[in-house]
Parts: sequence; structure tokens; C-alpha cells
Amino acid sequence: MKDHLGRPLVAVTGLGAVTPLGFGLDETWPALLAGRSGIRRITRFPTEHLRTTIAGTVDLPEEATGEPLTSPRRVERIATLAIEEALGMSGLGQLGSFPGPLFVGMPPVEVEWPDRLSLARAALARGEEPTYRAMTAAAAGRHDIHDTVLGFGIGERLSARFGTRGAPVSITTACATGASSIQLAVEAIQRGECTAAIALGADGTVQPESLIRFSLLSALSTRNDEPERASRPFEKHRAGFVMSEGAAALILEDYDSAIARGAKVLAIVSGCGERADSFHRTRSNPDGNAVIGAMRVALSDAGLRPEDISYVNAHGTGTPENDKMENFGMRAVFGDNAPPISSNKSMIGHTLSAAGALEAVFSILTIRDGRMPPTINYDEPDPSITLDVVPNTARDATVRHVLSNSFGFGGQNTCLVLSAEPR
Repeated sequence: MKDHLGRPLVAVTGLGAVTPLGFGLDETWPALLAGRSGIRRITRFPTEHLRTTIAGTVDLPEEATGEPLTSPRRVERIATLAIEEALGMSGLGQLGSFPGPLFVGMPPVEVEWPDRLSLARAALARGEEPTYRAMTAAAAGRHDIHDTVLGFGIGERLSARFGTRGAPVSITTACATGASSIQLAVEAIQRGECTAAIALGADGTVQPESLIRFSLLSALSTRNDEPERASRPFEKHRAGFVMSEGAAALILEDYDSAIARGAKVLAIVSGCGERADSFHRTRSNPDGNAVIGAMRVALSDAGLRPEDISYVNAHGTGTPENDKMENFGMRAVFGDNAPPISSNKSMIGHTLSAAGALEAVFSILTIRDGRMPPTINYDEPDPSITLDVVPNTARDATVRHVLSNSFGFGGQNTCLVLSAEPR
């Protein structure tokens, strides 16, 4: 079966997710529909003197009796859980032998504070001040640190674990990363380079350096006294996003191949749109051209008109500027008849590199169950936001096509159209 441009249809046959609301879809999706928040106080590291002390953390069982994992180790761990769930749902391939490539959306990696402290202690033990030179010398032979921060090491290890074909592709496009990994996998199948692929978005960077950097940008909510009410996309008193962690994996297949093996098709990735504006390192261009362009290109790529979209899964970070920009872009694309739009980030926070993949998963579940998750913490409307944001309570609806928006720092924007299986 081909799409309107003569390309193979790309089916989704497996989904997996890890979020602050739970491990796996059976924990996360019902909580999301119930409007439950996964935002909590940070206990992983000291937060005294920090402006923001809350986040959507994924606390792993092994950390209860040991040291917290560094971000690269956390990313690899939760990515593994998400892929395992997705593969189990798809029934594709034997364990350790997947018949296609791996596309990994993940954050940049660096030597973090636990490893830096370890190197500083090693230098002190040798009677040296913990200078950069002394810590570098102490790192000699520390293969554990080298393997952790090796740029593409996570993708290589995941590829080896699941037996994917070819070199894994690792990508980071800021907050659009998860959606970008899906786009790359879709295009590989459409070009006929493979009949199946794993697309992954994962992030585990709730750690001091990242928290401080986003705080210095005045991007984070400081509503520390009520963590569960801190993330409030589109609401009048929104004042920043809440950092979060998570992972999502999608098993993508050539539709005909999936049907031939008797797979259950969950949805079709019918369109991808990407536009960048190169306006600023963190801000989008106020003219909104890239945001509007990404949505329009995704619709065109899917062969759909704006009125065909039943629901939009928002980028919806809860920052004053981003939400206003998304409202502006939606009105430019949909006019006065914009479909309902809601933000999962109101409940799980902003999972950064994982966000686009997680929101694609939630978009597919919205199609499957005919139920749109809410935007919680919507207490007072903002007159400048003129959209139906599905406030506070999930809503039943017939949903055939979902537009999922991912707008990243630096003006990197990727939009996906997820559709019900062709009738």
C-alpha cells in the first residue's frame, strides 16, 4: 500500500514509554488521562540555593540503595526499558536480532558532577589540588567514565543489545529530538532502505548543571511550593517549564510487511514536516514562519487539509513566549476552526530530547482510545491564547488524524502527523 506520493506507508506496530508517571504504558497512559501530575521535589541531589527545586524525575529501582546514575547511564537504562516494551508489543524479531536500523534521539553527554567529584577525590588522594590538569591525569585508565561520555556510545550499546542492522544513527535537535528520530526512521523506510526501524527519544538530564543552565535562561518554573501545579501550559499565570525525564520507543514498519506477518497496526506515520529558522540560540523567530512552515509541511506530506486534523498534541511548554507562539502558529494554519489542542507537559513536564517521541506515542494512544488527554492546571484563561486546550479533564472524541508539534531551542521545529489505519 502506498501513500499519495507513491511511497510505502509507514506503520507503527510497537510502543514503549518510561515517564515520571510510571514504567510502561500501562502505568503512564491511565495516569495521563486522569490528569495526574508526575512533578515532584528533587531528592537526587542537594537543591539548596537553587531557584528551581522540582522536576519530573524517573527514579530507578537500583538507585534506592545506591548512588544516582549519571545522565548517560540513565538515558541508556530507560531507553532499554522503552525499547523492550515496544518490541514486546510488536512481536517483531527475536531478542537481540532486530531486522532494521536504530535511530536514537538523545541529549549531548558530558562528564557530570559524580564523576568530577570522583576525579577530584583521586587527585586529593595523590596529594594534589583538584585542578583541571590533576583531574585529567586522574582520569587515565578510567574506562567507565570514557564509555559513559563517548558521544555515540549509548547508540552503539543499544544497537548491540537489540541486534539492530547497520550503524545506529544518533541525533540531537534540542526539544525536537524525539520527533526528528521518528522522521529519520520514516524516511529510511519510505526510501526502501529497510522494512523496519526502531525510533527512540530519551532524556535523563535532571542534574545540577542542566538545571542551573535552564534556570539562568529564566526558562524554568519556580513554583516550588506546589510541584504538581507548577507546569501550566497556555494558562494565564504560566511562568516557565518544568524539567523532566523519560523515554519512548516506536517500532516502525513498511505497512505491507507488517500486514504480511500478521502484525497489529496501531497507527500510520502519515506526514513529517521540518523547518528551522536559525534566529537565536534559544528563541524562535517572532514571525513564526518556521513554526507555521513545519505544521504546513507535515500536513502537505500527509496529503491532508487542516480540517482533516482531529486533535493537536501541543509542544505546550508553559513558557510565556512559546505558548503564545504556538497559538499564533495554530491560528495561521487552522484559522478560526482550530482543532482541540492539549499539552502532556502539564502532567509529565518537559522531557526535552524525549518529548517528541513520547508525544507521538500519546498521539497514537489518543487515536486508539478516542480520548484526548487534558491540559491540567488550567485555572485562569489567558486572553492571548484563543485555542481549546482541553482544560483539566480528558475528553472523548473520534480521532483519525493527530498533529504532534515539537518546537526546539534554536528554532529547530519538527511536526508529525499520526493517523488511524486506512479503512
